[in-house]
Amino acid sequence: MRKIINLLRQKIPKNTSKAYLLISPAISWLFIFFLLPLCILLIYSFCMPDQSSVNGISWYFTLDNYVKVLNPKWSSEPDFIDLKPILLRSIWLAFVNTFICLIVGYPMAYYISRQSSKVRNILLILVILPFWTNFLVRTYAWIIILRDNGLINTILINSRLIDEPLRLIHTRGAVIVGLVYGYLPFMVLPLYVSIEKINCSYFEAAYDLGANRFQAFVKIMLPLTFPGIIAGSILVFVPSLGAFVTPDMLGGAKVMMIGNSIKTQYLTIRNWPLGSALSFIILIIVLFVLYFYVRYGDTEER
Repeated sequence: MRKIINLLRQKIPKNTSKAYLLISPAISWLFIFFLLPLCILLIYSFCMPDQSSVNGISWYFTLDNYVKVLNPKWSSEPDFIDLKPILLRSIWLAFVNTFICLIVGYPMAYYISRQSSKVRNILLILVILPFWTNFLVRTYAWIIILRDNGLINTILINSRLIDEPLRLIHTRGAVIVGLVYGYLPFMVLPLYVSIEKINCSYFEAAYDLGANRFQAFVKIMLPLTFPGIIAGSILVFVPSLGAFVTPDMLGGAKVMMIGNSIKTQYLTIRNWPLGSALSFIILIIVLFVLYFYVRYGDTEER
């Protein structure tokens, strides 16, 4: 046994063994608190619910949980609630939120990057200032603004522009407004980093060669900031896809997203296998988005 250990020590360089020793706490932490729970959820997703058992799970392995979400017509439960529209709605709202954040965040990032150093720092502080307040408190503020007797309806009624309050709360528009407000800084900051690195002489050369502003933007600005666009889009799309607080408070039961469905399956219905299957479907979508970023987002090294 000692000969084998000594042989392994000779094969492994000293620096490599020290590196493994240094990163072993981080690897252990990730394994215990990340990989191990994911493995448990993966096993649960192939089980059947059993309300009579202590943990609510029957160790009968099946693919029915994934079938219920992807094609409920094939489900063994005829009265099963169709979760596919909720999943598609979550993807669509996350995409719309990402697109709006990109359209709004790009001019903001460009304006910040073209200011003086002092003004730029102040504007960056204002961008990250909402993070100093709890996200739940900020969502409650939007409820005060959008409810029937809220700020917007009060101003419109006092201005005699409308006679009855507008239905602003518990709508898709309210959810999108809350998502854009919550995740816009995640788009602005990566875009600012990409735009701030661009050398202004590129645009001067383009103008000297006869290009107008639009052509300079399409041919120079857009390609050079493409990594920032991809990074910001992922930072917005991924948390928007699993958003829970915003659709729950601003959308109510009328605009339920996949995060609310997972919470319902775990805490209300106590169907842990189906909740685990929903979680893994979201995980697969997120991994696909991350693969897209690794494949197409890192253009600086090409």
